[in-house]
Amino acid sequence: MNSPPRPYTIPDITLPPGDLWVFGYGSVMWRPGFNHAERLAGRVFGYHRSLCVWSWVHRGSQDSPGLVLGLDVGGSCQGIAYRVPEAEKHDAADYLYRRELVTDGYEAMLHPVHLERGPVTALCFRANRAHPQYAGRLDHQHAAEVVHRSSGVSGANPDYVASAVEQLHAMGIDDRALRTINGLVQTKKT
Repeated sequence: MNSPPRPYTIPDITLPPGDLWVFGYGSVMWRPGFNHAERLAGRVFGYHRSLCVWSWVHRGSQDSPGLVLGLDVGGSCQGIAYRVPEAEKHDAADYLYRRELVTDGYEAMLHPVHLERGPVTALCFRANRAHPQYAGRLDHQHAAEVVHRSSGVSGANPDYVASAVEQLHAMGIDDRALRTINGLVQTKKT
């Protein structure tokens, strides 16, 4: 008897020995969904946070995609690094694969994250530029129109963008592009 296929492709990644670090730059910052022993500010280099992934499931559908954050090539990105105890790392990774890799719009990778106490290697998810869900760089007005009208199984797209702006503000981070798009979306609601 064949078992049903997994809803995601298991990435070809060997998790590092010991505890697992996970880097969150989007919804994982305010809703990690896995047990962790530490939560610290961190920064990745070589990638920046961008509203560059069409959401076909969580914040939109394939017929009416929303927009979600991805790590895109270039620059750097501040976010949150979570340390998952070794005994729980495979459960955390499996949860994240099911959550983030529901389609192939993201690619899982291990990447250095710089913490105040030094670098660690962390599991993170970058935008898959070769996949049709890669939206690239959209002008703010177009992005706001998409976000304003979109909703998916995880909720309304405007709520996602507002939560990201709120979390970043709480961390002392001003993502001007995201703040501008959120402002345009809020204007459309009134």
